[in-house]
Amino acid sequence: MPETTFTGPDLTTFLGLDALGLTAVGQHLTAERAVIECRMPIGFEDPFCKACGAQGQARGTVARRLAHVPVGWRPTQLLVRLRRFACTHCRRVWRQDTSSLAEPRARLTRSAVEWGLRALALECMSVSRVAAALGISWHTANNAILTSAQATLLDDPHRFDGVEVLGVDEHVWRHTRRGDRYVTVIIDLTPVRDRSGPARLLDVVPGRSKKALQDLALPARPGLAWAGRGGSHGAVSPGPESAAGEELPQARAVMDPFHVASLAGDKLDQCRRRIQRVIAGRRGRAGDRLYRARRTLLTGAGLLTDAQVGRLETLFADDRHAAVQASWGVYQRLIQAYRAEEAGLGKYLMQRLIDSLRQAVPDGLEEIQTLARTLTERASDILAYFDRPRTSNGPTPSHQRTPGAPTRHRPGLPQPHPLHHPQPHPHRTPQRPPDSNHLNQPTSPTYNTLKHEEP
Repeated sequence: MPETTFTGPDLTTFLGLDALGLTAVGQHLTAERAVIECRMPIGFEDPFCKACGAQGQARGTVARRLAHVPVGWRPTQLLVRLRRFACTHCRRVWRQDTSSLAEPRARLTRSAVEWGLRALALECMSVSRVAAALGISWHTANNAILTSAQATLLDDPHRFDGVEVLGVDEHVWRHTRRGDRYVTVIIDLTPVRDRSGPARLLDVVPGRSKKALQDLALPARPGLAWAGRGGSHGAVSPGPESAAGEELPQARAVMDPFHVASLAGDKLDQCRRRIQRVIAGRRGRAGDRLYRARRTLLTGAGLLTDAQVGRLETLFADDRHAAVQASWGVYQRLIQAYRAEEAGLGKYLMQRLIDSLRQAVPDGLEEIQTLARTLTERASDILAYFDRPRTSNGPTPSHQRTPGAPTRHRPGLPQPHPLHHPQPHPHRTPQRPPDSNHLNQPTSPTYNTLKHEEP
C-alpha cells in the first residue's frame, strides 16, 4: 500500500472556497451553525469607475452573508468582506464583483445551489430538509433550486436531440376548492417505441392552453410523431392539441390507445348507470346486478374468470340490459383490436369497428352515439397508432380512472407495455378453453377468416 502524503490543514481548500475565489480568514463555530469569515483577493477588485473612468478610492468594507455547502449537516454560512470604492468625480459607489461567487441578490453560493439540486434530484431529499441543512427558509431554497434546474435542464438547446415521438398530456397537479390546477406534460416516447428504455420527461408546463406549448421550442423535423389524448369531444382540452398542430405541422398525430380505451370504458359505465336509474329509479346499490358487475364489464373477455362469465350471462339474459350489452360489445371489440399480435390485424379490426359505427346507431344508445362521433372524426389519428406501434403515453392517470374501477391499472388493458400479450391476474382461477365459454370467443372474425373475406 503506498504511503499517504499529508499536507497542512487548510480551511479554504476543505470548504471548497478556492473554487469560488475566496480565502478563509476566520471561523466562529456554534452548535447551530458555522460562520466562516472570507475575503476576496485584491486582484479581483476593479478600482476604476465605469461611468467616468477615474480611479476610485477605498471606502472601507461591507459584509455579505451567503449560505454554503453544509459540513457534517451543520449549516455553514460565509461572511464575505467586500471592499467598497467611491469615485471622487461622479460620486459613484461600487464594491468588488461577486458574480463568480453567487447570483446578484442571492442568498446561496453557486456551490450551495449545486449541492441542493443534487440532494433534491439524486438523493430524493425534500426541499424542507435541504433548506434546514443550508440554514435558510423553504422559499429561498425552492426558488434557487428551481432556477438552477431550469437553467440546467430546460435551457439546454440539445435536449430535443434524438426525439422522434412526443407524448403530450394534461395532468391535475393540485386539487383546490377554486378549481383544479392543470399542467401539460411533455414526454419523449422514443425509447419506449424502440424498446431501449423507459420514457423520458422533457418538460412540465403550467396550464393546459395553447400558450403552454407555444412557449416550448418543440423540434420540427420530418417523421416526427406526437401522441396525445386527442379529443375536442370532452376527452382533453383542445389547447395543447391545436398548439401541437401549429408548432409541429409535419408531425403525425397519434391518438393514445390508453385514452381511447378509457373513453370507451367511460361510455360503457355511463350506459350502465343510466340503465340502472331507468330500471330502479335510483343509483346502484350493493345488491343490484348492474352495480355488482361494474368492474366485470370493464374486464377484457380473455381475462374473465368462470364466476365473472356466469355473472355476465345472467346480466345479459335480461332484455332490459340490451343497451349495456351493446356498449360492452363495442368496448370489447376496441380492446381486441389493440390486443392483436399483428399491427395489420389490429388496424383492420379497428377499421371494421369504426365503419360499423358510421352507420345509424339506434335510439336508446346515446353513449354509443357519442363514442361513434369521436371515433369517426378521429379515425385517422386512432388508426395511425397501428402504423407506429408503442406510440403511447402509457397507463391511464389515476385521476382519470373509471369510477368504480380498482385502484390498480385499468382492467382489460395489461399495463404498461405488454399491451398485445395479456396475462391473467395472479389471484384469478385458470380459465376454461374458449370452446366451453362463448364470452371468451372473439367478438370479431378470426384472422384466417379475415384473410379470405371479401372486401
